[in-house]
Amino acid sequence: MNIKEIKEMIQLMNENGLTELELEKEGLRICLKKSPLGVIEQVSQESRPGNGSSKMQETQDAKEASKGPGLPPRTVIRSPMVGTFYASPAPDAPPFVQVGSQVEVGQVVCIIEAMKLMNEIKSEARGKVVTININSGDPVEFNQPLFLLE
Repeated sequence: MNIKEIKEMIQLMNENGLTELELEKEGLRICLKKSPLGVIEQVSQESRPGNGSSKMQETQDAKEASKGPGLPPRTVIRSPMVGTFYASPAPDAPPFVQVGSQVEVGQVVCIIEAMKLMNEIKSEARGKVVTININSGDPVEFNQPLFLLE
């Protein structure tokens, strides 16, 4: 399965108003879940006899990750809107999360400013922050991957 197929799955979800889509192909199981705060993509692999290890690009910006049996699933937290990304509540304040931070469901992970409104973005998954894909002050697009949790 490649990134083009995953994008097609997301497009299918958006066009048909689906909130969840699950697909299994060649030993790779992908479950996409959409929430009011954005799309959370959960990726896991089930190994089957005869299948070697497979590789998959989880997001456009994330590096290719090798998934094997026993590795935890990964979750992508995406931007639910267009705006400006802020990693902390104020310029002199510490960031909400950093690489290595443990995130709980409902925890604020960032702020996105849209039309002069500050919108707190909360995690809908629990896990450890593996990657932060954007810098504070950068513009973000709808559905852009912000964080990768493990």
